[in-house]
Amino acid sequence: MIDVIKQQFEDGMPMGKKLNLTREFLQILSLKILYEKGLFRNLAFVGGTALRILYDIKRFSEDLDFSLIDAKKYNFESLQSDLSKVFHLYGLPLEIKAQSARNVHSMMMKFTGLLKSLGLSELHGQKFSIKLEIDTNPPEGWEVTNTIVHKNYMFNILHYDLPSLFAGKLHACFYRKYTKGRDYYDLVWYLAKKVKPNFTLLNNAIKQTQGRESEINEENIKDFILSHIQQVDFEFVKKDVERFLEDKKELNLFDPRLIRETVNQLY
Repeated sequence: MIDVIKQQFEDGMPMGKKLNLTREFLQILSLKILYEKGLFRNLAFVGGTALRILYDIKRFSEDLDFSLIDAKKYNFESLQSDLSKVFHLYGLPLEIKAQSARNVHSMMMKFTGLLKSLGLSELHGQKFSIKLEIDTNPPEGWEVTNTIVHKNYMFNILHYDLPSLFAGKLHACFYRKYTKGRDYYDLVWYLAKKVKPNFTLLNNAIKQTQGRESEINEENIKDFILSHIQQVDFEFVKKDVERFLEDKKELNLFDPRLIRETVNQLY
C-alpha cells in the first residue's frame, strides 16, 4: 500500500501537496471500508470533503464528516473496529482516539511511521492523522442521493444532495464560531454552480444551533448572504485556505466585491 501512495508523487512535487495527496488517499480508503462494511445504510457523507471526493472541487480537505440518518444497528465502537482491522490488513496500522459527545461522535485515526515509510519524514514516531466526525443529531430536512466513486477504488457513497450540502455550508460559513477558509472556497464554488440551497434544512440548522426561528427563502437569500459577507475578513480567509488549493491563483476569487457581484447576479 505504501508503494500505491508513492505512485501519486511526482519529482519536484512540493511537500505540502504530497501530504495532501496522502491524506486524500487515506480518506478514500476510509470511505471504501465504510462502504464495504455497510455503514452507508446509516451514514450520509457531508461537508467539504464530500465536495472534493464527489464533485472534484480543486481544493484538498482534512476531515471526513457524516450525518447519522438511520440509527438502527449503528454502533460507533464497531465502526472503529472495522476501520482499524482493515487498515491493518492493508499494512497501515493505526491507533484510534475516539470521543462520544452528546451529539457528535469523533475519532482521530493516527498512523505512526507512515510519513517515514513514504519518505516524508525522518522521524519514525511522527504520526499522520485523519479525523472522522459523525453528527448523531443532524437538523431535519436533508435529502440524500447516491454516487458511484472511481478514485483509486470504485464504490458507492450515500450523501446529502447538493442543495442540502449547500445549506450545511451556508450554516457553517455564517454560524461557525471561527472563520474557516475552506468554507468560503466552497461557498464561491456553490455560487458559481448556481446551486439553490435546501431552505428547510438551513432554517432547521439555524434553529438548532442559534435557538431561534428563521425564515430564509428565495426572496431573502440574497440579503442573508450579503449581510454576512460584510463581516468576513477575506485576507484571513486567503491565508487560511492557501495550503489546500491546487491552483494558488484561485486566491484572487476571495474578493468581497467580486463575491457581492456574483450574489447579486445569481439572486
